[in-house]
Amino acid sequence: MSWFSRLTLRGRTVFVGSVLTGGFLLAGAAIPIPYVAIGPGVTYDTLGAVAGTEVISFTGKGIPASVNEPTPPGGQLNMTTISILERVSLFEGLGMWTTGRYALAPREDYFPPDKTVEQVQQQDAQAFRDSQSNAEIAALNYLDYPKVVYVGTIPNGSPSSDVLEPQDRLTELDRAPVTDFPSLQKALTGSAPGQVVSVTVLREGKKVTKKVTLGSNPKIGKQGYLGIGAVERPVAPFKIDIVLERIGGPSAGLMFTLGIIDKLTDGDLTGGRFIAGTGTIDPDGSVGPIGGVLLKLITARDAGATVFLVPGDNCAEAVTQIPAGLQLVKVSSVDDAMAALKTLKAGGTPPGC
Repeated sequence: MSWFSRLTLRGRTVFVGSVLTGGFLLAGAAIPIPYVAIGPGVTYDTLGAVAGTEVISFTGKGIPASVNEPTPPGGQLNMTTISILERVSLFEGLGMWTTGRYALAPREDYFPPDKTVEQVQQQDAQAFRDSQSNAEIAALNYLDYPKVVYVGTIPNGSPSSDVLEPQDRLTELDRAPVTDFPSLQKALTGSAPGQVVSVTVLREGKKVTKKVTLGSNPKIGKQGYLGIGAVERPVAPFKIDIVLERIGGPSAGLMFTLGIIDKLTDGDLTGGRFIAGTGTIDPDGSVGPIGGVLLKLITARDAGATVFLVPGDNCAEAVTQIPAGLQLVKVSSVDDAMAALKTLKAGGTPPGC
């Protein structure tokens, strides 16, 4: 590099600086950083349809006529999402961040190093399915549909281990009908440890009868012990289907619950408003916090929402950046959400964040 040695000190400094700057610019524009960009996502009306398919639909007998009632013009109950962009370069990431519509987070927060992308997607898909199931249970509970008894947990080594299965629906015990907790307890009254009983369940729609040798449990006294974590769940004569492709995670639970309630009851919950929201849902109707609430506010407002239902535990974050024209409503349960919607419909102001 004789030409370089002939340069003046200033020339060498300019040349080296130019090379380093060029290298930095090239790296910043082309090399992905170990971060993902989190931004606004899509939003879907739980009362509407996507690509011609109803988001919430019903099949079977005893479907209320209310499911065919039209929603008032402008009325929507929207679930919201965020978007996650991978392989973002330094300059792309900085550019997104400066808009105020994106956040940068370590990639491992969303894609743990001990899991493949496919495993993360499968996990998110399962969480979404669980939220759908919880939403159905929470909605039917709220509407006081009759309850039945299911097998929940089965401890290892219990009398029912390897005989009954989680999600079995109990229907009879020694020919005595089992319809709720009291009837199950009544059927076991007078039994004794070591006694063999016939347990009839519905498993995947088929009636199955199994023999269980009852055990003992000092906590319940001298009667026989079935050894299951029995759970009560509401049941409807019809099937509820929730269909949304390429959506993962549990955060749509609240809005699915409200969509089901709206369709199964006369009248309308929206009052003609575009209402969006987020939050996980438990079978008992409790609403839990989610991630990315600020970005979901943007998603909702961009789509035209004027009201947003915020999980109580997300309120402190939500109030730091409220899009203009969006009213925040604090909810911690289905009861809270229903009360807030009734207040809005009546022209009042429900509790906010």
